[in-house]
Amino acid sequence: MQKIIIKTGRTYPALAEKLGDFEHWIARELQAAPGEWRVVDVQRGETLPAVEDCAAAVITGSPAMVSDREDWSVSTAQWLRQAVARALPVLGICYGHQLLADALGGSVGYHPKGPEAGVVEVDLLPAAAEDPLFAGMPASFPAAVIHWQSVSALPPGAVRLAANAFEPNHAFRLGSAWGVQFHPEFDLAAMDAYLAHLAPTLQAAGLAPEALRTRLCPTPQAAAVLQRFARLLQQPSV
Repeated sequence: MQKIIIKTGRTYPALAEKLGDFEHWIARELQAAPGEWRVVDVQRGETLPAVEDCAAAVITGSPAMVSDREDWSVSTAQWLRQAVARALPVLGICYGHQLLADALGGSVGYHPKGPEAGVVEVDLLPAAAEDPLFAGMPASFPAAVIHWQSVSALPPGAVRLAANAFEPNHAFRLGSAWGVQFHPEFDLAAMDAYLAHLAPTLQAAGLAPEALRTRLCPTPQAAAVLQRFARLLQQPSV
């Protein structure tokens, strides 16, 4: 049985050359041994293994937009429906969170207030206290974010786990699958590099990227979500 990282996009080349790409950051926070997680680059046409051959999946972020309905994204959504139906543990991050929600019957689109970027406070909701992934975490914690689209409506039956004043669906669970809009894999260097790289685009959207950079701080509690997911996989009930 294989654990897979579903690669739905990549960071920009200069940052990847310096710090690695999404899958490297995810593996770091999962505290994974070399080769423990197989990367499947669906955006570049790699085929996902059969769901029954998998032990778990993490879906990366992406510069792509779920609402564009690209072929690779649509086929990945079909795979995710099968995965959840078979109770495969899944964690979707940013684009992965949105794709998971969309695949399971929710709605995704551009946030009416524009992008959310930088480090923000994420607040756990009451249901998180009983959730296998979030139980015992701080009620509020800083997390790195960079997204233009959001989950505007959760799938039927989903449990909302985290929110803030800007984003009502920062985390949810449906069966064996979790989605988080924030980036548990981003460290301080990655978030700072994103704000610098996207400064003109963020300014055009009405944000002040230099001010956002001055408010950056470490986000260890957010990173712990990936570590917690890895530990869940070691439990026989998952």
